[in-house]
Amino acid sequence: MDSHVLNLATPAIVADLHPSGAQLLWIVDGYVFLVAGALLAMGALGDRVGRRRILLVGATVFSAAALAAAFARSPGELIAARLLMGLAGASLMPSTLALIRTMFADRRQRAVAIGVWTASFSLGGLIGPVAGGALLTHFWWGSVFLPAVPATILLLTLGPRLLPEFRPDPAARFDTLGAAQSLIALLAMVYAVKRAAEGGGTIEVGAAFLGGAVTAIAFVRRQRRTSQPMINPAPFRATGVRIALAANTLTFFTLYATQVAVAQYLQWSLGLTALQAGLWTLPSVLAYLAASALGPFAVRRFSSATVIVAGLSVIAAGCGLFALVALSGPASPTDLALIVAGGSLFSIGLGPVYAVSTEMIVSSGREQQAGSAAAVAETGAELGGALGIALLGSLGVAVYRHVMSDVAGLPPDAVAEASRTAGDATALAATLPGAQGVELLLHARTAFETAFATIGATATVIMAAMAALTWFGMMVRGQEVR
Repeated sequence: MDSHVLNLATPAIVADLHPSGAQLLWIVDGYVFLVAGALLAMGALGDRVGRRRILLVGATVFSAAALAAAFARSPGELIAARLLMGLAGASLMPSTLALIRTMFADRRQRAVAIGVWTASFSLGGLIGPVAGGALLTHFWWGSVFLPAVPATILLLTLGPRLLPEFRPDPAARFDTLGAAQSLIALLAMVYAVKRAAEGGGTIEVGAAFLGGAVTAIAFVRRQRRTSQPMINPAPFRATGVRIALAANTLTFFTLYATQVAVAQYLQWSLGLTALQAGLWTLPSVLAYLAASALGPFAVRRFSSATVIVAGLSVIAAGCGLFALVALSGPASPTDLALIVAGGSLFSIGLGPVYAVSTEMIVSSGREQQAGSAAAVAETGAELGGALGIALLGSLGVAVYRHVMSDVAGLPPDAVAEASRTAGDATALAATLPGAQGVELLLHARTAFETAFATIGATATVIMAAMAALTWFGMMVRGQEVR
């Protein structure tokens, strides 16, 4: 929900605080950087000091930081508040998943609880744009951060009464150096991927990624040598758990990339407003809600491997419908139907894949390290999403520029300008005389449609390959975790 409302508030923030380009990057993405970077450390910390304690403290800090963000009067203040929100937000996901592991000893009940947990993400995405739009209509931009406050008050009131506390081993130590290494490694690599997707400098991106990779290697070596590692590697030696983690990561790899592409296609190629585009995504949101809640019940009749393979296959079918857009011509009436149907199929497959694979990962090890296992699952999803936007997004840009390179009747500098983005092509077309402008706009739409279909086709291949790997590794070889 937080990410959705911030996207809506960005224009108002820019108009009020006048941040630089670099400052705006940290306002928008700083939260994501800290969440992705701190997940492993926060999951391990919850295993050491208590998950309910981490949840309540994290929610309190998150709420306080949200208040600071709401009343920030400079870009620096808002960036600091967003970074603190990200650090606190990283404590919420692994602690809630680990508490579910503690509260539900029966795996069938646990699977249902995790299904409800995953559905809550979609509910936040559904409520976020509506609530954010209403708040921005009647109040200042900072109001979008305030819903965290009453939610935290409710949690602090009911949490101590309803949530059990996990009693950690008194002899267990928190690996401070390992936590710092994981934070630096993940922050650097996520930053490198995000900057690469946004066209950042090669030296900047390369240095960040190299620094993150070197630190990650040092972290892995330390985890293998220390007597009390942050992450117990034993459960991840099982083929079934590794495949579940790969399925989880690659699903979010395709999800984030196709979500961005769909949003752009609906608004630019089909000419929908932001509100109209949001409304046309509601069927997929509702499909995800239903599939997340019902997916765990399928495990009672079928194996986890069967459910994951079926879900991945449905996701591949949804991405395949995205790829068919290129066959119907620019801005065809069938495009909207293909996109809505493809998004709904993707969501129907995503629900059970995310819920069941997460349950397998969280349940793979000892209860004492459930927080760390949950953090690994969530880190995989965050990294997968960032890589998906960077790699598939870059593929789409390359295809668009290739198709735009043969525009006839324009000087080279105009072709170069139109090839940058679809928005640049639209702006340039508006300055050209009638027929020439229309031809450029039609060519740009064809190029954008081809790029969109290429992303869909690539995602189809990735998901189909992951379904085949899961089928072979977990069903044929019998490596499923039960």
